Amino acid sequence: MDDEAYMREALEWARRAADHDDVPVGCVLVADGAVLAGGENRREVDADPTAHAEVVALRAAAARRGRWRMDGVTAYVTLEPCVMCAGALLNARVDRVVLGALDEKAGAVGSRYNVLADPRLLHEPRLTVEVLAEESAELLRAFFEPRRISSQGG
Repeated sequence: MDDEAYMREALEWARRAADHDDVPVGCVLVADGAVLAGGENRREVDADPTAHAEVVALRAAAARRGRWRMDGVTAYVTLEPCVMCAGALLNARVDRVVLGALDEKAGAVGSRYNVLADPRLLHEPRLTVEVLAEESAELLRAFFEPRRISSQGG
């Protein structure tokens, strides 16, 4: 499979998040050409501020592998990771990160910050950006638009 195919799987995880009223972000971790684990945002349903898609997927992958190191793993994430998630991907030693939509407000791998490229840190994953970016962005727009309208009283 290629980057777009794995990102489509991440988009399926993102749709699951929207189904339980969480921001639709999904993450798929791939090793040796196979999906190791996936996750979706679960902050609302789990009442857990750390339950972002990347953290959920990393926890599942670590449990499956029996270790925390994610060497040889590529992370496919529908939205540019925040500082917490970029740090988690970095600390897990993920080899590569592939992004869907960029996050100009809170993105931490290029938009606002670039945690993954800090030369003072021990690991620097390769980065590929804007794979199925429009599909990822559209999913977020569709989720937030009715919420914006209702918060504006109309």
